[in-house]
Amino acid sequence: MKPDFEVVSIGRAQSFRAWEHGYPFATVRWHFHPEYEIHQVVATSGRFFVGDFIGTFAPGNLVMTGPNLPHNWVSDLDAGVEIPLRNRVCQFSQDFVTAASQTLPELQLCREMLDRSRNGILFSAPTEQAAEPIFRELVQATGIRRLEHFFGLLAVLAADADARPLTSGRYEPDPSLFMAARMNEVLRYIGDNLTEAFSEPDLARIAGMNPAAFSRSFRRHTGIPLVRYVNRLRINLACQLLVSDEQMAVTDVCFASGFRNLSNFNRRFLAERGVSPTRFRALMEETVSPWRHLGRRRTA
Repeated sequence: MKPDFEVVSIGRAQSFRAWEHGYPFATVRWHFHPEYEIHQVVATSGRFFVGDFIGTFAPGNLVMTGPNLPHNWVSDLDAGVEIPLRNRVCQFSQDFVTAASQTLPELQLCREMLDRSRNGILFSAPTEQAAEPIFRELVQATGIRRLEHFFGLLAVLAADADARPLTSGRYEPDPSLFMAARMNEVLRYIGDNLTEAFSEPDLARIAGMNPAAFSRSFRRHTGIPLVRYVNRLRINLACQLLVSDEQMAVTDVCFASGFRNLSNFNRRFLAERGVSPTRFRALMEETVSPWRHLGRRRTA
């Protein structure tokens, strides 16, 4: 089963995200995200999945997952049972730890742990106990106190000599496959609804991403920004209409190809084709006309 892409929202005024939630919850599913994650179970037991690893968990279970490593914790509970607080989560980006390491050389001591987290790390029982009060305070802390608890938590985790990897040595997460599948759904939607009105947030929802992340991912996938991609397809459709129906007014071609504004259509057409729609039609007629005359002579 393909994992879902989770959008991790870290506020502009925050370096990382620290939070807690109950069960069931929206993120309790097989999923991945580009951020590092530290995950500690507060209540319930069950099975957890990290990459190709499957194991059992109980309260205290403490795991770190690296970027794009699929994971999930499934509690053994009867249907309908709700748990107000099941686990605590801390998520932070590669950019944040890279920038912090460049500013604070002491953080280089965590580099090995961060690298190992790409295969998932299960921490030992003593580390679980040492980390629990720090993690609890971290979720509630504000301002500089958040940083104090965050770096304190990293220090405790990095010092665990008995931590062990979770995924097999041959496991290699390939998020490009998951993202390609989502992006292909978006491209199919654009093709099927080319003449309809849709927005970038609409497409981002189809991809399961926030608009900013979707914009970056779309450009990586197609090589061009979304607006240019859609305009190019619509201009191609307009060219077909201009050639196939000589009596169709340029204004009608504009709206029939998905544009909502004639001046914008003319501007985009000129940018893509180097001529106006009217001139494009005239050039095509000049190219085709001699063959039409020859056809009439042959049948006379």
